[in-house]
Amino acid sequence: MANENLVIDTSILLSELKEANQEMSQVIESIRQIAQHTNLLSLNSAIEAARAGEAGRGFSVVADEIKKLATRSLTSTKESTTIIENIQSKANEVMAVRMADVAYDTIDKIDRNLFERNCDAQAWAGFDKVKNCFCPTIADRTSVANTLLKKLVDIYEVYNDLYVLDAEGIILAAGVHHELIGQSMADRDWFKAAKAENAISVSDLYYSSIGKSHTVAYTCPIRGDDTQILGYFSTRFNWNFIYDIIDSARIGKNGDIFIINSAGYVIACRTRKGILTENLRHLKAAQLAINGETYGYLFENDTMGTKIYGYAHTRGYNAYRGKNWSALVSETL
Repeated sequence: MANENLVIDTSILLSELKEANQEMSQVIESIRQIAQHTNLLSLNSAIEAARAGEAGRGFSVVADEIKKLATRSLTSTKESTTIIENIQSKANEVMAVRMADVAYDTIDKIDRNLFERNCDAQAWAGFDKVKNCFCPTIADRTSVANTLLKKLVDIYEVYNDLYVLDAEGIILAAGVHHELIGQSMADRDWFKAAKAENAISVSDLYYSSIGKSHTVAYTCPIRGDDTQILGYFSTRFNWNFIYDIIDSARIGKNGDIFIINSAGYVIACRTRKGILTENLRHLKAAQLAINGETYGYLFENDTMGTKIYGYAHTRGYNAYRGKNWSALVSETL
């Protein structure tokens, strides 16, 4: 009975195929060298047979047969080398297509995850206990909203904090950081974007000094019964949950995976290093993805040798348009 928990890593299988091909190449090279030495031996034998005259005619026949055998061996070696090179090339292409598939699948999973966060913010902005923050006749409106936001943070687990802000950017309620209540966020980029768009706005990844972690802000208008904007509901997505997707991507031991933003900066990778500081825009694969090419692969040379890059550009998901992010998967040959 097959082990249901067994996951076959195709990149390992392809790597083993390439190693086997390399071993075959070494055997072919040995045969080629032997054939060359045999050819040289037959030439020397033919010379010695000619010197021997009539007495060396029999030996000359043998030398001629050895030469024919060496020639056939060299021809077969060239043909075998061509076959092996073709196998190597096809193996590389299969690996490249697979890596492009992994990149496509990864960015799609991230889009789907962030689409859910998009829906959360819009749904919660309509809760009565959130709207009551703007009703001065309700005495305990702030504490009730704080309790609700904290409960949502605890239940969903993927948020660092949730906020209710007035139309001018003053925090009225918070799920975790109550010390922020009363402070103005009017100068923050995420708040300015939300006011400008007059609809839900999603920030790019940034480092929050409050939560001391990387996060994405979803900010949605809170509307009254007359559709007038009362204020804004804003969430702080815990970016660490994206690494569940990154770490589960099926890539080889010599591979890596990167999520980059529209400027080429790394916003997620397996090592968790270089976030928002390392830029991959110099890579051709990154350029193609950033420019909107949905899916593909290519080979690039660097100081470490030849690398395969699979890439995919965000397509968004349903109402979530995406942030023009891309996924890159690399494998060193």
